[in-house]
Amino acid sequence: PDGFVFNMSVGYDLEGIKSPKVDAYIEGMKDATKTEVWGECLAWAKENLDRFANVDEAFVESVSPRVSSSVTESTLHGCPPDEIERIATYLITEKGLNTYIKCNPTLLGYDYARTRLDSLGFDYIAFDDKHFREDLQWADAVPMFERLIKLTSERGLAFGVKLTNTFPVDVTRKELPSEEMYMSGRSLFPLTIHLAHRISEQFDGKLRISYSGGADAQNIKDIYGAGIWPITMATTVLKPGGYERFSQIAGILAGAERKDDVDVAAVAALDEAVADAHKYHKPVKPIPAHKIDAPLPLTSCFTSPCRNGCPIEQDIPAYLAAVDEGRLDDALAIIAERNALPFITGNLCPHPCGTKCMRAFYEPEGAAIRSSKLKAARGGIDALLAKIKSEGAKPVVGASDHKVAVIGGGPAGLACAFFLSRAGADVTILERKDTLGGVARHIIPAFRIADEDIDRDVELCLAFGAKAQTGVEAKSVAELKAEGYTDVVVACGAWAPGHVGLEYGDEIDVLEFLGAAKKGEDLSSLGTDVAIVGAGNTAMDAARVAKRLPGVKNVRIVYRRTKRYMPADEEELAEALSEGVELCELLAPKGVRDGVLTCEKMVLGEPDESGRRSPVATGETVEVPATAVICAVGEHIEGGVYEAAGVQTDRRGRPAGVATGVEGVWAAGDCRRGPARFVDAIADAQEVAKEMLGVDFSAYAAANVRSGHESDCYARKGDLRLGCPKCAKDSGCLGCATVCEACCDVCPNRANVSITVPGLAQHQVVHVDGMCNECGNCAVFCPWSGRPFKDKLTLFWSAEDMGNSENQGFLPQADGTFLVRLDGKTAAYDVDDAACGLPEEARLTIKAVRDSYSYLLAK
Repeated sequence: PDGFVFNMSVGYDLEGIKSPKVDAYIEGMKDATKTEVWGECLAWAKENLDRFANVDEAFVESVSPRVSSSVTESTLHGCPPDEIERIATYLITEKGLNTYIKCNPTLLGYDYARTRLDSLGFDYIAFDDKHFREDLQWADAVPMFERLIKLTSERGLAFGVKLTNTFPVDVTRKELPSEEMYMSGRSLFPLTIHLAHRISEQFDGKLRISYSGGADAQNIKDIYGAGIWPITMATTVLKPGGYERFSQIAGILAGAERKDDVDVAAVAALDEAVADAHKYHKPVKPIPAHKIDAPLPLTSCFTSPCRNGCPIEQDIPAYLAAVDEGRLDDALAIIAERNALPFITGNLCPHPCGTKCMRAFYEPEGAAIRSSKLKAARGGIDALLAKIKSEGAKPVVGASDHKVAVIGGGPAGLACAFFLSRAGADVTILERKDTLGGVARHIIPAFRIADEDIDRDVELCLAFGAKAQTGVEAKSVAELKAEGYTDVVVACGAWAPGHVGLEYGDEIDVLEFLGAAKKGEDLSSLGTDVAIVGAGNTAMDAARVAKRLPGVKNVRIVYRRTKRYMPADEEELAEALSEGVELCELLAPKGVRDGVLTCEKMVLGEPDESGRRSPVATGETVEVPATAVICAVGEHIEGGVYEAAGVQTDRRGRPAGVATGVEGVWAAGDCRRGPARFVDAIADAQEVAKEMLGVDFSAYAAANVRSGHESDCYARKGDLRLGCPKCAKDSGCLGCATVCEACCDVCPNRANVSITVPGLAQHQVVHVDGMCNECGNCAVFCPWSGRPFKDKLTLFWSAEDMGNSENQGFLPQADGTFLVRLDGKTAAYDVDDAACGLPEEARLTIKAVRDSYSYLLAK
């Protein structure tokens, strides 16, 4: 009985509160002794004592029937102040209840709310001043609260406020089929904590504050430590992990001292810390879609979304588990099965896998995928090379018939050499520069990747016997075939410079600049003010390199859109800005003369095909100091090799695919796609090996599911990683392929249920139609492109419910069979009959519900 406080909640209409039904509810909560349900519960508990540990009849009798002595008056937006006070007065004087009034963030005023949200990156959240004008005003609230404090103190009761209600904002992107929706969680916290700050100062900490507005494991200790309690939590438990998150929260608060008064200074500190706390800032760039581009399976849906999001389908859960267990040799063996460049990708990959990672719903950075890869590479490379030396290649049938020339020794060429030579082909790399590594070696700055790491990848890629000739110009495909090569892989990158198109003045090619800087050449001619035109990752590299050069005082990135639409990865942009690089948005360069870059001001127009809003010229110009202009607007493919070989290309010089359409001629990397990521180059190399030699990369695919480790996955589900992510003791992987159940975690009604099914390796998710209100929360967090409340096998409670739904599902029948609807066809089946005609996974799932989860079958 101790430790639980049940708080009633009543609405905004006094006459409704006085109605017999609501009045009976209030009186029954105050003292349930005479209620029918109380008697039923007591009787049931006494009859079922054997079901509980440490519970006897005396304990049951000790449970107080006085369920609640407090109430929260939950006022809707627009409720008049005098009505709010009348309701509170009635609850205090007539019902003798400790009373809280739930306040709205509109008390802060429109200007403050708009300014604070804008400053934190939530400028896209749309609302006008309507509710701020119609809701309770600060000038009315303060004297009302003073009167109610006096009223309760005279009666030995308590009065307080609950902060805050959700905040209505406009639906602008079809998020819901309505005109308004309610903001909560992270974006509500800055408003709620500021209102708590103002109220605590106004009442010198003597007004009790109940809290609801973005509390979670990362801030609850500070909120509670400031004397704010009780604390309501909703948004955090409607995310993966669900109610299991309360376990960590309970641990955080264990032993915390409860304060009777609100600590005004502590609340002020919480409020002031918001501006610098990364947690409360919206990411600069739109968060990529986390869903897999595939429909949600009816059964056996647990998967590794990170792996699905990786262009090379890296066996991420398998190698993260190995790293977490200290098995770095095993981890690198798993990585190298699909990834020829673990050091380069461990340093430089933008980790698209992370956009799919379920851990990102706990912390923005997600699981430590890239850093774990680098840890495995550095810890396991010597053992892997020794194993390769000892065991040699893994020849596939027919590989020895292929003699392959790879034109280009950059990441794509190296990866092709690795996969093809591992499969038993005779491979020679032809590289015109004096060292292998391509862009990673000659362009990417040393502060992003060390030459020693590139050396290890080169060593790995040549370990199966691939040969390399450096300092040689590539011959034509015809000449190479005349020398006996059966196949030629074009992997020579995209080195042709892009152009800004200045009307006057000179521009410097970004690759030329970065190459010169990497070689340590004298670049003092750049002067004091360097302008970088472009907004991709290469532009960020150029800006950071320029900022480090002697004599350069100012570096400015000039971009015709805003940073929200920049192609650069957010972390690369953040690094550049943190180093003092300036960002000049909505400017289109026209020309440079006498140390001045003249730009035309732009505004954002309608979105283009990519979803980015197109820049529209205003006709107005602005001058930017620029002693040098570096063009970083995208490189192009040098198409001479393709043209000479008769390969058809598109207008950008790209062939149709890795198989170019010309017998024995293949393409990989930037010279196939245009400038792209290193991981895309590896993906091309995989595809070349598959199509040329039939190479299979699935050796470790089954290791992503860790049978027998389900309890470990469940144990991680409720925990956020607090503090510095880089200091975490493990990768943070949730093991989604072993246990997902995100749709079960986030369902407020528990309408998605995970069950054990004899004969099936995975738990199965069953949707219970009668418990679902179609809120759609499960669809938000499901990693598939599907909606569990519509797409999972559904249990119906009545023929009427089944008839009103289009879901595939089942309904128990009086004769023991089940009416099952699958693929638009409905029939009765005996699920005990293995030959009844149902798909086996569906049959076993329905049978398990009947045999082990029969409580789900009845209303």
